[in-house]
Amino acid sequence: MRYKIGFEFPFLDQKNLQQSHSHFAFAGWVTHTIMVLMIVVLSCKIDRSKMHFLKKYDLVLGANLACSYGMLISFIIQGYGMISILFSTLSIFIGFVFAYLYFRDLKLLPKDDLSKNWFKAGLFFNVISSVGSFYLAYIMLTKHILQNEYLASVYYYLHFQYNGWFFFACMGLLVTLLNVKVAENSYYSRFFYLLFFTCIPAYFLSTLWLDLPFWVYVLTVVAALIQVYAWAKFLIIIVKARNGFLNQYPLFLKYIFLFAGFALSLKFVLQLASTIPVLSQLTFGFRPIVIAYLHLILLAVISLFLLFYIFATGVIQIGKYVKFGLITFTVGVLLNEAILAVQGIASFSYTAIPFINEMLFGAAIILVLGIGITFIFALKCSSVTKIEDSTR
Repeated sequence: MRYKIGFEFPFLDQKNLQQSHSHFAFAGWVTHTIMVLMIVVLSCKIDRSKMHFLKKYDLVLGANLACSYGMLISFIIQGYGMISILFSTLSIFIGFVFAYLYFRDLKLLPKDDLSKNWFKAGLFFNVISSVGSFYLAYIMLTKHILQNEYLASVYYYLHFQYNGWFFFACMGLLVTLLNVKVAENSYYSRFFYLLFFTCIPAYFLSTLWLDLPFWVYVLTVVAALIQVYAWAKFLIIIVKARNGFLNQYPLFLKYIFLFAGFALSLKFVLQLASTIPVLSQLTFGFRPIVIAYLHLILLAVISLFLLFYIFATGVIQIGKYVKFGLITFTVGVLLNEAILAVQGIASFSYTAIPFINEMLFGAAIILVLGIGITFIFALKCSSVTKIEDSTR
């Protein structure tokens, strides 16, 4: 996709590639990984005698993966068509099934388990995000496309996916990893409710380019302010309470975790800054800014945190080449964000950056190389571990 922007490649439609890329990234990478890790959390916390309950998730995960690859291929070939819409619709219903099963199984956890609320909220936002997808599919099939309605539907889906489902599920994983207890500090519960109730009006941060009523704008500003305050206070408390948490991990994992944390903090600050009318008009008026912001969340925050969690908890073993792959991928994320940020800032003055598309293509190569090395050698590490376990 990045190659096609900078070089001649007539065989594939760029818009179809983008749709394939976004749908597979959401369903095939982030959603699937979060589902797996949430099931792992459940398996670690429930009684061994109840482990057979988890077998039902195998079919859900298999179906989600099949739909993800179906979307990957069908969107490339036809864009929004009958087959791709069928796969994306099935993917949404699989999300509904997972939400129902997991929500029901959360009752197996203790009442004071802090992760329960975060996981429930994540599942809730995943379900309501589907309204944007269904409406988008409707206007695509009917060809009754109005620009404002189309964009509002896209941003609705995106917001409740990455600010709702992805973020709240990852926070559930984080409080599990940190072993945070409700009784430790009353603010932990308050922090959850502050972010949960502000997530809904925060949707309008994505639609500030519309002619919103003044009271909606004020509500949006208040939501952004509360989120910055809530996150800053949580950071202060958790750093004091878990001061030596990162000491148990190798340096490169510490770097990945801190990078993701910094990116999330930056995301909250940028949200608040976007409520300033002049900045809002500039931000939504230039595509590179929007792309940079989305990649900040999806790559620097969500993807890096998930990779940290996978290797920090030993879900996949770390080897020498896996470590190299992760570091390479992280460097690619940093370069990608830096280039997009420069492109976005330059677009304010309509300044063209020489070879910007080539630089973005180079960053994409580093990303693919890094995650490719990680994937290949993680598989090898897993195979060696299975062989060693079978010979014991």
